[in-house]
Amino acid sequence: MKRNLLLSSAFFLFTSMVVLAQSGPSPVAASANGQGNSPVSYASVTQLNGMLTQLEDTSKKTQGDLQKLRIEKWKTDGSYKKQALGNVESIQRNLEGALPEIIGQLRSTPESLPATFKLYRNLDALYDVLGSVTEGAGAFGSKDDLQALSTDLSTFENTRKDLADRLVNLSTAKEAEINRLRTDLTKAQAMIPVEPPKKTIVDDTEAPKKPATKKKSAAKKPADGTKPADASKPATGQQPNPQGTGKPQ
Repeated sequence: MKRNLLLSSAFFLFTSMVVLAQSGPSPVAASANGQGNSPVSYASVTQLNGMLTQLEDTSKKTQGDLQKLRIEKWKTDGSYKKQALGNVESIQRNLEGALPEIIGQLRSTPESLPATFKLYRNLDALYDVLGSVTEGAGAFGSKDDLQALSTDLSTFENTRKDLADRLVNLSTAKEAEINRLRTDLTKAQAMIPVEPPKKTIVDDTEAPKKPATKKKSAAKKPADGTKPADASKPATGQQPNPQGTGKPQ
């Protein structure tokens, strides 16, 4: 129940950071992810360093205890032995590779929520698999193996609980920081002077139409290019009738 509540709270906070990163400037998102330039308190770093040092010591001890196991001598069937050997190999790969890398990332960003949550999930998976191996040692192994693995499992459980409490505290602090930054952003946006909208005047009156000018029609020329005959002049080849001359009796 507590694990589901923690996962839900972390998911809600990550969603809030994404929304704020989309609506605000990039420094806000960087600060919310623990990657900004804000100083980290000495108490927070001291708490984390103590937790990680204990985790590294437990990791080394657990690797040694797993190497001492004689699973092949357990009084059980071959399929169970095979499964137990596979779990041991998975734990050793994690303790030698994935866990040191995650610890290094968290040391470089002590208050990073993604890095803290990543380590918590890794410890959660380690605890489940190591618990299965411890149960097998109690049922089929020696008492020494059971006692050693039980101590390792208990130490992992305590570190996981401490990390869960730290994750809740960081989530609460980051959420308060997000709300403060959102309020500051709203105030800053309100102080920006708003320019009045520009007015555009459109002259939609139609200009008066000019009267159409009539072109004078030119006189048509004959098709053969000759000038038109003068009606007052007689046609060529005709003699004018002299006045006073009458017809013969």
